[in-house]
Amino acid sequence: MASTDTLFRPFSLGSLSLPNRIVMAPMTRTFSPEGVPGENVAEYYARRAGSVGLIISEGTVIDRPNARNDPKIPFFHGEAPLGGWKRVIDAVHAEGGHMAPQIWHTGAMKYGNFEPGTPVESPSGLIGPGKPRGEAMSEAAIADTIAAFGRAAGDAKALGFDTVELHGAHGYLIDEFFWAGSNVRTDRWGGATIAERSRFAVEAIRAVRAAVGPEMPVIIRLSQWKQQDYAARLATSPAEMEAWLTPLVEAGANVLHCSQRRFWEPEFPEIDGGNGLNFAGWAKKLTGAATISVGSVGLSGEFMASFRGESSEPASLDALLERMERDEFDLIAVGRALITDPHWVDKVRDGRTDELRPFSPAALAELV
Repeated sequence: MASTDTLFRPFSLGSLSLPNRIVMAPMTRTFSPEGVPGENVAEYYARRAGSVGLIISEGTVIDRPNARNDPKIPFFHGEAPLGGWKRVIDAVHAEGGHMAPQIWHTGAMKYGNFEPGTPVESPSGLIGPGKPRGEAMSEAAIADTIAAFGRAAGDAKALGFDTVELHGAHGYLIDEFFWAGSNVRTDRWGGATIAERSRFAVEAIRAVRAAVGPEMPVIIRLSQWKQQDYAARLATSPAEMEAWLTPLVEAGANVLHCSQRRFWEPEFPEIDGGNGLNFAGWAKKLTGAATISVGSVGLSGEFMASFRGESSEPASLDALLERMERDEFDLIAVGRALITDPHWVDKVRDGRTDELRPFSPAALAELV
């Protein structure tokens, strides 16, 4: 493997200063009964805090009915859940780490109704093209949801988190507003263009920015693909991508977390060939914002396959190192490799690649 020095350069933005470029990607863990993260969750994150540059938590849900898709996903509202997250961030800081909560609303992407009598919320009552799921959100519901994102961000700052991330990817609520397949509204929250359908995300980011102030970085996670449709693309050209992302940055998002199933795949190969910029590379080029890339880093198989029971073997980091050397993007997020092994970063830094572990879906059933 080539030198990994490029991964261990410091990175600073606003009030955030990181010792290296490696981010622990948000990965749903479902170990928080009644929505409250316990000591086991605090210990899980703390074990990674001494080596990872930035930890982004598993998705944590805002204060809206039916905002989660599993009964053991943690809340980011209420006295007991916020008390649990205070223990988490204190434990991470005690190890010298930095952390963001990922704040989330699952929208129509649900696998059950854990709050009977309350509606499943979505932009248009659709989970995808022609597929009904949930109720179309009213103006009041939209306003309350935007406010809930702001409150969660304010709570994150008050608890001592270093930054905050909105989950705007993978077919969940914010992404359902982006996607023409799930947003067919004819009011100000819909529209024929991706720029028009970005209004909900823009207002949520503005609420978050107002809550955390000017210095705390605000991250938004984005994806072209959806769980509903892996081949979906919100932006089919750089111009369309610029029209999508620029309003988000102008609203206050200064880090774009660009999710791909495989980070090495070029975003627009029809323009710049098979070795062209990936999603994070194009996002940085078009907006000037800092970007995080992610997608099957250090493993042979892509991450959605893990939920179908597929294992992955350790894989070369050379393609990543080449892109990092070119400063194509600023940070790289690692998910399954860090779920399997809390010491993954140390092993990569020290050249102990023979000690890297394969990923087994069995790892999802425990907090290592």
